[in-house]
Amino acid sequence: MSNELEAFLEYISVTRALSKKSVSAYKSDLLKIEELSTRPLLKLDSEKLLSLLSTYENKRTLNRKLSAVNAFFDFCFKEQFSEKPDKFKFAKIPKLLPKYLSFAEVQEGLSLIDRTTWIGARDYALILFLYASGARISEALSLAHEDIEEEWLHIRHAKGEKERIVPLAKVSIKAIQTYISMMPFEREFVWANYQGTKLSRISAYKITQKYLGVSPHILRHSYATSLITGGADLRVVQELLGHASLLTTQIYTHIEKQNLRETVEVYHPMSQNNNKN
Repeated sequence: MSNELEAFLEYISVTRALSKKSVSAYKSDLLKIEELSTRPLLKLDSEKLLSLLSTYENKRTLNRKLSAVNAFFDFCFKEQFSEKPDKFKFAKIPKLLPKYLSFAEVQEGLSLIDRTTWIGARDYALILFLYASGARISEALSLAHEDIEEEWLHIRHAKGEKERIVPLAKVSIKAIQTYISMMPFEREFVWANYQGTKLSRISAYKITQKYLGVSPHILRHSYATSLITGGADLRVVQELLGHASLLTTQIYTHIEKQNLRETVEVYHPMSQNNNKN
């Protein structure tokens, strides 16, 4: 390890007080480059460095490496280890539309559940709840009985410690009540495993994967998508999802545009004629 790299790692660990995990990630990324080149990072010219980084085909991985390299070179310039602040541009990553399920697909998955057992009733209620509320899985698993008031859901353990209240469909509330009445335990939290302890994220993932083939987070996307395509105002959806910025919510407008395009392609006569040609 070069002296400059050692000084950088000490800087981000002590001065910037980054977590051990972050420091370890920086160390791993930068040390790997030095090992591949067999030379200290500051001795590498831009062409050689980019050549080494080009071996990473995954653009997200590449950008993580570039972020570490840029932080290192910025530190070296400020500490006068180098004469110029080398900085590399990040690779462009295409925006991917979030995957989502239609209401029919959710219903199809729900139809597979045996609701004669309390575990089945729980699985049914959990999937309905996630689709009806748009809650993050961490928010759902922290749900207590008093958090559901009539037809309203009070999300107290939200991301960023921001509480919010969202309406909850009657069918979801009824499913939860049925599940609780069948559950052989009395607990302050709603979602329990077969031992009566709080349901884990892994168990929740297994439930949605078993019946829908997706993660719990896809149901959050499905909730938002159904609202947007149904004509809901973007700022209302932002409030319901608990997004701090409207920019985060705006990705769902791409789905609306895609839906509009597909509708035109299917039903407009000129589009149909173009398809025939």
